[in-house]
Amino acid sequence: MAKRPASKRGATSKRIEEALAILAALKVPSEQQNERSALVLLALLDMTPRKSWSAATNPMLGITEMMNVFRDQFGKRYAPNTRETVRRFTVHQFVQVGLVVANPDDPRRAVNSPANRYQIAPTLLRLVRTFGSAAWVESLAAYVATADDLGRLQPRERDMALVAVKLPSGKRIPLTAGGQNELVKRIIEDFCPRFTPGGIVVYLGDTGQKQRHVEIGYLEQLGIEIDEHGKMPDVVVHLRDKDWLVLIEAVTSHGPIGIKRHNELKALFGAARSGLVFVTAFLTRRAMTKYLNEIAWETEVWIAEAPSHIIHFNGERFLGPYE
Repeated sequence: MAKRPASKRGATSKRIEEALAILAALKVPSEQQNERSALVLLALLDMTPRKSWSAATNPMLGITEMMNVFRDQFGKRYAPNTRETVRRFTVHQFVQVGLVVANPDDPRRAVNSPANRYQIAPTLLRLVRTFGSAAWVESLAAYVATADDLGRLQPRERDMALVAVKLPSGKRIPLTAGGQNELVKRIIEDFCPRFTPGGIVVYLGDTGQKQRHVEIGYLEQLGIEIDEHGKMPDVVVHLRDKDWLVLIEAVTSHGPIGIKRHNELKALFGAARSGLVFVTAFLTRRAMTKYLNEIAWETEVWIAEAPSHIIHFNGERFLGPYE
């Protein structure tokens, strides 16, 4: 690969330093004050090494498109397998703090969709266009003050499209729209009344927020301590009359309760005094067939399109814990 002219390298370094200065002025977390994050900001502003800040725009880009800008405009090559790093450790945080808007063309697009696209927030665009001018300091102060007042620098979940889920208790919980949460809603509202009547939903995960509903005190009474580093099932229900803990995985993009996951869950809930029941949920029978060979014995399968039926991977007993 031919070397970039020294003048171009100098302009590139200067532009990246300016982007870092903007991020520092906005007081983004230190983990996002780095070259990768500066390049994301520059790409989403359609900046080049010599383009004036006043000419910045806000194109809507996917992660791969951003990485192409890193390479083509700034000579920074990121390997294709770092795409997830760019998304998880820069773009996601920029969305959380209100600098970037996710999917302005379709806010209900699933969080894990490959079609996700991102755009600089209009208020930030107006601010950035003043960088380097006499108006910068005053504009920055006004932006930060407005952001605080409007909660624009609060976690993204406040602005995400949400879907309401009604727990068996009658309490309503908002879940991030899209992804596996559409199936989680069906589990709560269709599976639970049929197969765990009177059960207590003690844990409910969320695609956009790791823990949406947790009954900490209730779990402690059952001898369970939430492990922040352990991957919890999507839904946990305590069936009081039988003293069962029903552990439910919602499968849309990740696998079912296979042998490995079965062992992980038994270890994660090893201190529980209740019997453990393992359930994999699918939206359709067709979705199940993709994973049929992976499903572990001594588990159950529920399909949302046939909500009154359940499939037993071992006919020894009906929806119960195995000794």
